Amino acid sequence: MIRIHFTAADFAGVRFAPRAAPLLELNTALMKLLTPGDELLFGRWRRRSLRSLPAAAEALGDLVPAGRAPEFLDVFDDSLHDALDAAREWRPHRVRAEIERVYAGHPAPPPLWVRDLHRGEAGGWRVLRRAQHAAFESVVRPVWPVVQDLHQREFTRHALAVAEHGVGAALAALVPGARLRGSVWELPGAPERNAGPGQDAGPGQDAGPGQDAGPGRDVELGGRGLVLRPTFHWTGHPLVSDLPGRPVHVTYPAGPGLPLTPAGPAGADGPEEALARVLGRTRCEMLILLAEEHTTSGLARRLGVSNATASAHAAALRGAGLVTTVRAGRAVLHRRTAVGTLLAGRLDP
Repeated sequence: MIRIHFTAADFAGVRFAPRAAPLLELNTALMKLLTPGDELLFGRWRRRSLRSLPAAAEALGDLVPAGRAPEFLDVFDDSLHDALDAAREWRPHRVRAEIERVYAGHPAPPPLWVRDLHRGEAGGWRVLRRAQHAAFESVVRPVWPVVQDLHQREFTRHALAVAEHGVGAALAALVPGARLRGSVWELPGAPERNAGPGQDAGPGQDAGPGQDAGPGRDVELGGRGLVLRPTFHWTGHPLVSDLPGRPVHVTYPAGPGLPLTPAGPAGADGPEEALARVLGRTRCEMLILLAEEHTTSGLARRLGVSNATASAHAAALRGAGLVTTVRAGRAVLHRRTAVGTLLAGRLDP
């Protein structure tokens, strides 16, 4: 649970970010990319994104060695050019402290470029800038117009909620599980971190620089202001950035809970959803997996079902002429037929 404490004056300091922040959306996209789960909906997007990620972007992983990312990755500028240079505004001693924090207790030493960053050398900053730019162009740029449109809709929705019901009611309704108790805004948090840059709700929430949320984290606004920021890749708990002397930023999931595509969110009428309605979700996912040969037990592990259930689904697909099954020693191997490939071809990663 995250508890944000307001004074009467702080309610007047609540703002909604007017435009989407490129590196914030990148950070949350990378968090989603590295967070397991939602395989049916996000599995293909993860595989496709990881395959297309340029080698230059891999350096970002060096800054999250143990699921903790440095706070200087919390960048909220709405211009990509300015955002890519924003981290260099941090004072050198704070950059060093953040790198030392994320590597504390890590068995492997930082790579050379991170050590350059620790020393404040220009080469280290160039590597970081290049990595962020490459990752943004690969993961977020194709859907950036969609993100901007969704942000504008959410901005309008929030403005109407405030106009009709007031700031307090709008905060209480911002995300499921949120509530306003007097002058304390309570938000759901996560019990542990996962790897990935972004912001976190504090040392205790999902990975990202910034903060720790844990079971009882308290944030005092103290007149600094509060900025609300929707994100359209992340689908987890709210993320809080609480940096000294700066407004508190609350990033919350506002997307459709589906991967974004250049044409818009992958909606219920997409090909995968349509096929799932015909075959059932498990059989649809099995047909996608069987672009490559799998054993019955292998399918069961990937789908999270028992061997008997996987065998029954494979038999149903085989009866429809969509998969073939052959025995190889003690193993039973399944693969799609040409008809199955024709049916599922548009869904393959």
